[in-house]
Amino acid sequence: MKHVLEADGIQLEFNGRKILSDIYLKCETGKITGLLGRNGQGKSCLMNIIYGSLACEKSVRFDRISIKEPYKRTDLIRYLPQFHYLPKSLSLHRIFTDFELEYSAFSGRFPEFMGKQKDTIGRLSGGERRLVEMYVLVKSKSQFVLLDEPFTQLNPIQIEKAKLLLQEEKENKGLLITDHIYRHVLDIADTIYTLSQGKTHTTKDITDLERLGYISS
Repeated sequence: MKHVLEADGIQLEFNGRKILSDIYLKCETGKITGLLGRNGQGKSCLMNIIYGSLACEKSVRFDRISIKEPYKRTDLIRYLPQFHYLPKSLSLHRIFTDFELEYSAFSGRFPEFMGKQKDTIGRLSGGERRLVEMYVLVKSKSQFVLLDEPFTQLNPIQIEKAKLLLQEEKENKGLLITDHIYRHVLDIADTIYTLSQGKTHTTKDITDLERLGYISS
């Protein structure tokens, strides 16, 4: 069954400065939706608003039903923030058990993790930790996953494997992704929005990104 997440009617201001004012965003299961924008345009704020952890005037709907605090519904939505969210003291075995996932499937895809089940996540490198945190959310039982800078600190091989994972997993859920390396987003996204001057703009190609001032011609 296809599910649809929509967000609009969003008004966000900080110290009298309007950050978001004319937003419409649609994310569907079976698709990867990209969100691009220069630093300070409000990408992370928008994700937090959709997730429900940042309060403001908004309308966030799942299959046309308005949900005020989506973060309380892990069956609907999960969110990967820019910062590490899993406690350093947790072992990889505990993390995968809590998320009801098989560690062997993960280490089979990423062999560098073989034999590390007993290690705590705090002992991993920043890139390894990011990879674990992204993987368990993307593979979780949720209709939608928001990914804020998922490729941070990953090496090129890990990035390509992560992109393949996202493309595979979109068959099971809807993915909303933003990353400062925009070409990775362009590679895998089915639909792209660009944030500029508080508004979302449907983006089709590099020409649109140049017109919106996101990249230079």
